[in-house]
Amino acid sequence: MFWERKKVVLAHILLFVLLLLVASGMLLFILRIPLGKKHLPRRFGATYMTMDNHYFEILNTAIEEIIESNGDKLITRDPAQNQKKQNEQIIDMLTMGVDLLFITPVDSEDITPALQECAKRHVPVIIVDTEVSQANLTISQIVSDNYRAGVLIAQDMMRRCNFANIVMLYDKTINSTRQRYCGFVDSLLASNWNYSLVYTSEDVTLLQETMLEMQSFLERKIPFTVVFGGNDPTALGALAAIQKAQLEKEVLIYGIDGSPAGKTMVQQGFMVGTVAQFPRYVGKKAAETAYDYLEGKPVEHDIVIPVELITTENLDNFDILGWQ
Repeated sequence: MFWERKKVVLAHILLFVLLLLVASGMLLFILRIPLGKKHLPRRFGATYMTMDNHYFEILNTAIEEIIESNGDKLITRDPAQNQKKQNEQIIDMLTMGVDLLFITPVDSEDITPALQECAKRHVPVIIVDTEVSQANLTISQIVSDNYRAGVLIAQDMMRRCNFANIVMLYDKTINSTRQRYCGFVDSLLASNWNYSLVYTSEDVTLLQETMLEMQSFLERKIPFTVVFGGNDPTALGALAAIQKAQLEKEVLIYGIDGSPAGKTMVQQGFMVGTVAQFPRYVGKKAAETAYDYLEGKPVEHDIVIPVELITTENLDNFDILGWQ
């Protein structure tokens, strides 16, 4: 009888130890799971105004790196400068069940119906690069200091010459390029500087279309001394047309992006300057803001990233072949 009882006690002890080991193993497994990983893989969506501009490729890559490092997935779409198509892409990604969307609007106004649908389905939206008119439909807007970019170009131009006949090339439907235009013109008006806007195109943003626009303008034989490009592809398109007409030595050309192509043209003396944006940082900030929001942390609604004018005077401070 004594040995039988002893066997029962030993069996209970062994069972207790076994249960303790199992429980300890489960606890250790749980503790090994990093914070933020106690959920099924999240799906994020992204649609930018165009992937024809390498700026958005760099921005998207910066977002994707952080998302994939968290074991999640980024779905990226290219509307090719078509707002109707972008709205359709947003609805499609909502149907796929994305947890959050990163958006650079083609048109700051016409994107509103898609943003309203996001709000209706309770899917948060982070705007990158250019603001939307209905900011209340977003959780955050992360943009470069676009107005300041225009100011920097105006200041540099006025430092270099006493008078200018200026060609303005930008897209007024894109809030970022419109802000750059405003910063440039407001600076000239405030200074009472001697200038004339001899030609303005308000619907160009890509290299090929700008080159054709500039070729058409050149055929009119109107004297000009400065080209303001709303971004680097616009400035480079204008430069291509000007080089074909063999006028590049007579014209000051400015772009905005700080792209490798833009910096190379500054280095070679074909462009005076390009205002550097920092797409890697914008993308990183956007991804970090997304995770903060999804984890219930407070996020800033309006985040403005500083910009910097690149000329031959400070070009050595930048990687010519890469993005900032």
